[in-house]
Parts: sequence; C-alpha cells; structure tokens
Amino acid sequence: MVFILSKLKARPRVFSRLVGVSVKEFEVIAQKCLPLWDKTKNKKKVSGRPYGLGVFEMHLLCVLLYYRAYISQLFLGFLFNVDSACICRSIKRLEPILAQVVTIKKDRTLTEEEVTKAIVDCTEQKIQRPGKKQRKYYSGKKKLHTLKTEIRISDKGKILSVSNPEPGSKHDFAIYKKQRPLHRNCHIYADSGYQGLDKKRSKVSIPIKKPRDRKLTSEEKKYNRDLSSFRVRVENKIRQLKIFNILSQTYRNFCKGYKIKMNIIAGIVNLKAGF
Repeated sequence: MVFILSKLKARPRVFSRLVGVSVKEFEVIAQKCLPLWDKTKNKKKVSGRPYGLGVFEMHLLCVLLYYRAYISQLFLGFLFNVDSACICRSIKRLEPILAQVVTIKKDRTLTEEEVTKAIVDCTEQKIQRPGKKQRKYYSGKKKLHTLKTEIRISDKGKILSVSNPEPGSKHDFAIYKKQRPLHRNCHIYADSGYQGLDKKRSKVSIPIKKPRDRKLTSEEKKYNRDLSSFRVRVENKIRQLKIFNILSQTYRNFCKGYKIKMNIIAGIVNLKAGF
C-alpha cells in the first residue's frame, strides 16, 4: 500500500488535514464500525472476491479521504495500489455502516428542554448539468444547477437534522415545510428566505425587510445585526461540513446517493464537536 496507516498516524497534524478528522476521532469511528463490518463479512456465503484494501481501517481511511479530498476513484485506486472498482466497492460497503454509526438520525423525542432555540438555513451545492429536467435543478440565485439541503442546529451548535436534497429551484421555505416540525415552543432563527414562517409559528425571528417607502429605523437595524450575529453559528457549521470537498466542489456522483453522504459528514461534524 502507498498509504502506510501507522506512519500517517504518527503525524497527527498531517492526518487531520488529509482525512478531515483527528487520529483519536478516526479510532472512535473505527471502533464503532468494526463490529458491523465483521458482521457483514461473516454473512458472505462464499469467499468470493477478496477485499483488496486489506484491514478495516484501510477501508475507513479510503472513504474519509474520498470525502475530504474528493479526488477521482481512479486516482484514489492508484494511491492505494488497487483498481478503481475496488475503491467503488469499498465505499458502497462502508457507507451503510457509517450511516448506522455516525449519521444524523431522525429523533422524534426532542423535547422543549433539549431544544429551546434552533437556527435553520439552506445550503446549495453545484451539480453537473442534468441530462433531463434541467430547469428543475436550475438555481436562479446561483445561476447554476444545484442541490439544496436544509440544516437545523441547536443554539449549542449540535446539528439536529439534515433535510433530503431538493432541486435548486425550490424555495427555502418550501423545503422547510416538508421537514418534521420542531417543538411548538422552540424559538426558530432564520434568514429572509423564510419569510412567512412567522405567520405559522409564534416564536420566530427573521430579518426585517426594508419597506419601499421608508428606511429602517436604528432599532430595526440593530435587531437585524443581532440576529445575524446569532445566526452566524449555522453558517460556521455549514463551513465545517464543506471542509469535506465532496460537499463543496461540483458534485459528480448520482444525486440519489447525496443524502447518505451529507448525513454521514454531518454526523462526523457532530462527533468532532463532542456531541
């Protein structure tokens, strides 16, 4: 193997920059995933094709490096001294396991005490131009074909939920209405893309729009500044997600696999934050 895991672990800063997680976080994920990995391997009725990457940690390193750098599977196969098809199979085997261990799970038991404040925002990612239904995925704001995802975080910085990916033409508020509602006493902080939410809920803070016939008062401007300074937490969290280049570069994979990748990376960000 070109990548010698032990040597890479001996250089923690390099490991973190290459893989996106620290050595300790990598080992925590590996420890949680290994029983499920062994269970999957034991289910094979015949030996079949061997797992070319070797031990489980090499498979995990491969997947995380793919998320972090988003290099082609051909290039990744060259680095690991295996065929690109082997890399593809490894990703397909490991993603369902990661989805059980570090993903953002739909928790319907969140109480008012656990989530008193929530910040919501949508993020867009450029995709390759679709062969069909191009207008559906075209974002007038970005002037690109995109996928939109809504992120909800608590005031403490924990990612609470990640929506299904939606076409770029869909409005932020329309995406919100498709998601599971938060507790009725939870105070929601949102941007101007959620105009109208305040008519559906009592505890909502959204920016005050400038009227056509007058300027905003100093109190209204202060309110908008204070709201922006609080909402920046969700912007910072989205930036942490996009440290993994698979969520920031042009998305080259099939859109149907986007959700599981977004959820896994959101779970990793929560793990890094101590949640």
